[in-house]
Amino acid sequence: MSLDESFQGTQIPTGSLPFDRQQLLDWLHDTLDKTLRLEGPWSIEQFKGGQSNPTYLLKSTNAQYVMRTKPAPKSQLLPSAHAIEREFKVMKALGDTPVPVARMLALCEDESVIGRAFYLMSYVQGRVFWAPELPGLTRLERTQVFKSMNQVLADMHLVNLEDVGLSDYGRAGNYFERQISRWSKQYITSITEPIAEMDLLMQWLPEHLPSIAQEPRLSLVHGDFRLDNLIFDTKDSKVRAVLDWELSTLGHPLADLSYQCMAWHIEPQEFRGLAGLDLATLGIPSERQYIEWYCEKTQFATPAQLEGDWHFFLAYNLFRIAAILQGIAKRIEAGTASSEQAQNAAKRARPLAQHAWHHAKIHRQLNG
Repeated sequence: MSLDESFQGTQIPTGSLPFDRQQLLDWLHDTLDKTLRLEGPWSIEQFKGGQSNPTYLLKSTNAQYVMRTKPAPKSQLLPSAHAIEREFKVMKALGDTPVPVARMLALCEDESVIGRAFYLMSYVQGRVFWAPELPGLTRLERTQVFKSMNQVLADMHLVNLEDVGLSDYGRAGNYFERQISRWSKQYITSITEPIAEMDLLMQWLPEHLPSIAQEPRLSLVHGDFRLDNLIFDTKDSKVRAVLDWELSTLGHPLADLSYQCMAWHIEPQEFRGLAGLDLATLGIPSERQYIEWYCEKTQFATPAQLEGDWHFFLAYNLFRIAAILQGIAKRIEAGTASSEQAQNAAKRARPLAQHAWHHAKIHRQLNG
């Protein structure tokens, strides 16, 4: 089974549902406009991919909706994690911008309905790619996928926050400093087995913030902007919807760009990477080309201005992902992880931390 096949699509939930179907249906009928209500026999399926917030497909003869919920009440949630209310707010705000998102239909913060908060959104038909080498696509289609992904990233960072009502969506100040502190605390909370490189990074990163990372630039940042959080059109390979806004906030746009560029430094078998592949033959841009496309669109910086500090940004993002994966490991230990893939994801925390420390050492060699 390919990576795409193992994560793609939905499945019938195993065992009984963790909530009452009839209570959910009653709430839907009370909340939704008559034209949007589910009619006739209906079913619930769970999406396979993801380890964070359980996500379901509701289907009837007249409609299909996606319901995203917080984890079960027994979950020991990390501080500020699983904030589906924020996901709902940001996607609703982006509805009339160039950033493609699903249509937000309703938010339920009353936990008495299904035992947890949830929201409902439209179902966006399209393709989700889990393997970054994009098997099965033509050379031209791969190029189009990466160009479209790059365009959406730039469009998101250029959104006028005041115009869409998101000026209060995050804090001003040093974004990287706050993020390093946040993920350090969450890593410490989630430790199952100590990782020496994480200890080194927690000390090194805040002491080596580049000047460009401390600029007071403020954009909407997704926090997890990657290939498999996008739905692509089946015909022209354009992005139809950006998913999973759980980690979104206001911050420095270079955090998102460098997060995406981790793929060029990780091998496919390690964590959905591109390192070692013949990118030119595949039609996939080089990391340099991808950065150039972004810089041309946003004018935030030039590729040359980023070169000296690029390894810091890679170290930061690899550290951050290692901390997130360690959180998954902790949820496995507590028995609350929401997918079968969680255990494999958790095992990658240590090698990613080692990658991060490798880039930190390169940055130190280049900058003294």
